[in-house]
Amino acid sequence: YTAGHSERVALYSTAIGRRMNLPQDDVRTLQIGSLLHDIGKIGISEAIIQKPSRLTEPEYELIKTHPVRGASIIEPAKFLRTKIPLIKYHHERFDGKGYPEGVMAENIPIMARIICVADSYDAMTSKRAYRDNIGQETAIQELINNSGTQFDPIVVNAFLEVIKDPVFQAEMAKNAPP
Repeated sequence: YTAGHSERVALYSTAIGRRMNLPQDDVRTLQIGSLLHDIGKIGISEAIIQKPSRLTEPEYELIKTHPVRGASIIEPAKFLRTKIPLIKYHHERFDGKGYPEGVMAENIPIMARIICVADSYDAMTSKRAYRDNIGQETAIQELINNSGTQFDPIVVNAFLEVIKDPVFQAEMAKNAPP
C-alpha cells in the first residue's frame, strides 16, 4: 500500500507542479520528495499504521510525528536535503492548524502544499484498513470545500485542472489505487 500510495502522490504532485509552471528542477525535487513523504512511518508500528479502527489519541499523536521523523531520517544525506521541507511540512494546513509546527499559508513551502493536496486526494480515493475509499467526486468536493482552510486554493485549482486532463486520466488509470 505505502509504495503505491507514494507513487501516486508523486504522479499527482509532479503534474500539479508542471501545471503551476514550476521550474523543472523543482518538479524533480517534488517527485523525489513525494516518493519519500511518508518515510517517517518506518519507525511506527505496523499495528498502528494498519489499524482497522479509529486511532486512540496516543496513537494519533505518534502518527503525527512521522513528518519530523522523516525529515530527520533523510537529513544526513546531503543530496536529499532539499527534500526535507517537503517531508516535514506536508501535513501543515493553509489555515495554520496542521502539524508539526502549525505554520500557515505562504509560510508553508509551495512544494509541501502541493504534496498535501496530492496526499490527501490519494488517501481519500484509496481503500484503507479502517475505511473504503470515498470516491473521486466526493474527494474532489472535499478539496474544494477545504480550499483556503486545509488546502492552498491555488494548488487545489491546479489539481482540478490536472484531474480533468484526459492524458493525465489515462496515465492514472494505469496506477489506480486498490
